[in-house]
Amino acid sequence: MKLQRSTRCALFAVFELAREPGRHVSAAEIADTYGLSVNHLAKVLRELARARFIQSVRGAGGGYTLAANPKRMTLYDIVSRFEELGDDDGAPPEPGADTDAGQALTRVLTEIDAITVATLKSISLTTFLKLSRKA
Repeated sequence: MKLQRSTRCALFAVFELAREPGRHVSAAEIADTYGLSVNHLAKVLRELARARFIQSVRGAGGGYTLAANPKRMTLYDIVSRFEELGDDDGAPPEPGADTDAGQALTRVLTEIDAITVATLKSISLTTFLKLSRKA
């Protein structure tokens, strides 16, 4: 699965904030850690704040903190803010979609999308952080 740059930025930002709950982390620090553009990351952080996943703290010693419960927040919660997962409604039909093979392919791809969504929903931030420490 290939993720958009914004989605990867969002995931890295949330991972960094979940790593040390309560600590204020600056956008520049996150950008430096993951080699991201500070300007692009700032836009992503605003979207995460709008979703109430993170909080912005202004002033000296300010930065961002995780606002969500890392045990309840899943990778799906973050990814679905930036990606259209399994949402082909309204898309023009693909060439050959009305053939037997096209319909079979659609069923297979729909199943793959459902598995992807289920997997993302099954991994909490806490679980992911445990996985990343083992790597």
